[in-house]
Amino acid sequence: MIMHEATRSSASDRATTVTIFVPGLLRHCCDGASELTMSATSVRAAFDQLEQRYPSLYRSVCDETGAVRRHVNVFVNAFNTRDVDGLETAVVAGDVITILPAVSGG
Repeated sequence: MIMHEATRSSASDRATTVTIFVPGLLRHCCDGASELTMSATSVRAAFDQLEQRYPSLYRSVCDETGAVRRHVNVFVNAFNTRDVDGLETAVVAGDVITILPAVSGG
């Protein structure tokens, strides 16, 4: 699956409805919801709303500078935002933003 830049850039000027998937480990931060719906043009815009509506979830994902924490990965559909445009990654209607905390152990 390839991100189509033309589609993403043409949608960047108008907000669209996207879904944020919240992993079980962080659901206590958003009243147990597994999915949240936001209207946004980028991951950053979605996270700005997340900060207002669910500040403890936002603080679990982003640090005090607003950057995604090192131990957390954020995907738009199948693409890690670190490999695209980070928080500036554009989203279009129907996209799913997945928050995926790192898992470690032995």
